[in-house]
Amino acid sequence: MRFGRYFEEFEVGAVYKHWPGKTVTEYDDHLFCLLTMNHHPLHMDANYAEKTTDFGRNVVVGNYVYSLLLGMSVPDVSGKAIANLEVESLRHIAPTFHGDTVYGETEVLDKTPSKSKDDRGVVHVETRGYKQDGTVVCVFRRKVMVPRRSYGESRGGEQPGRPEPKS
Repeated sequence: MRFGRYFEEFEVGAVYKHWPGKTVTEYDDHLFCLLTMNHHPLHMDANYAEKTTDFGRNVVVGNYVYSLLLGMSVPDVSGKAIANLEVESLRHIAPTFHGDTVYGETEVLDKTPSKSKDDRGVVHVETRGYKQDGTVVCVFRRKVMVPRRSYGESRGGEQPGRPEPKS
């Protein structure tokens, strides 16, 4: 089972459809808000959201949606990454609500060999998140430094650091 890709394996224009999706629960949203100290009532107070907002209900905090999509992309995009270099843009297009299922896909926009080290390169990708009805909710672009195959093989191959069982 693949976990990330080497630089040589990325093709400009390729689209990776991340699987599975994730149904966002009220618990997920509230826990993320509490962990990150975002106590805005739009996310935490159903009465406030119902009576004072255009949505009429709690909206899932956008950084959770972004983090969820970023995590979904790891097996396809950055599982072998040396470093996440930059988040170039992040747009929240539409709200996500408790009970929505978020799906993601990532398109390879460009790839550039490293100018300073020949064992790696930079991959430029755009990740799109959408709900069960196809509504796009979040789009972000980032640049990821990924190793070439030679880098990976010199450090233990597909599962570096994995011990062998004792007999």
